[in-house]
Amino acid sequence: MGDFVSDPMPSTDDVMIVNAARALGELARAGRATCFVGIGLPSTAANLARNLYSPAPVLIYESGCIGSKPSRLPLSIGDGELGDTADAVVSVPEIFSYWLQAGRIDVGFLGGAQLDRFGNINSTVIGPYGSPRTRLPGAGGAPEIAAAAGRVMLIMRQTRRAFVERCDFRTSIGFGDGKGERQKLGLTGSGTRLVITDLGILEPEHGTDELIMTRTHPGVSREQCRDSTGWKLRFADEVLQTVPANSEELSVLRRVRDGLAQ
Repeated sequence: MGDFVSDPMPSTDDVMIVNAARALGELARAGRATCFVGIGLPSTAANLARNLYSPAPVLIYESGCIGSKPSRLPLSIGDGELGDTADAVVSVPEIFSYWLQAGRIDVGFLGGAQLDRFGNINSTVIGPYGSPRTRLPGAGGAPEIAAAAGRVMLIMRQTRRAFVERCDFRTSIGFGDGKGERQKLGLTGSGTRLVITDLGILEPEHGTDELIMTRTHPGVSREQCRDSTGWKLRFADEVLQTVPANSEELSVLRRVRDGLAQ
């Protein structure tokens, strides 16, 4: 897919977005192509995957747009570009009831303000709910996506402020308090399966569902990962290194950001 590049160096965000797009591309090739996309970093990575891979993931937005192919990154789920370029546009109740809750969405691709060690997400408040230090944009459709999508992918910058022992507020469930919690609640999706950060990749540990580091990006040490995590981060028995971003991936990413992707 092109030669490796070393100059200019990709940013940590570039590396994170490229790896998220790769993961989505792998799922699309495996036949799990329908992706419920959040705005921001998830949308950037999803549109990169759409422009890089064949078969391309089918991008679905909670405003009811199915198969959107935006020529620029959308500003919100209500951006007209999503409807103008979609294969179909349905009502919001239909996208949630017929598509999501009925099990027709393979991947929910989300971000958040806080993430805890069991993959729960906070996008509501920082601090006590009744008197928060910061009030965040809120849930949107993320709780339903996290509950019912076949699997959930997250993309977030890894810092102690964002990766916390326990979320100040659980907006969207990952694995609750640990193994078996989703089953007790009767949730149909499999939960948070992949967290892509600017340092590496975390996945739920078999047997506990606690997020552990399974891959790091080139040049990232274990110490960096531990120092950027608010819980006692553990590592897989074998921690792999991600492949450096190559020239094609970075070139298409620039086009996506600049609004030139076709």
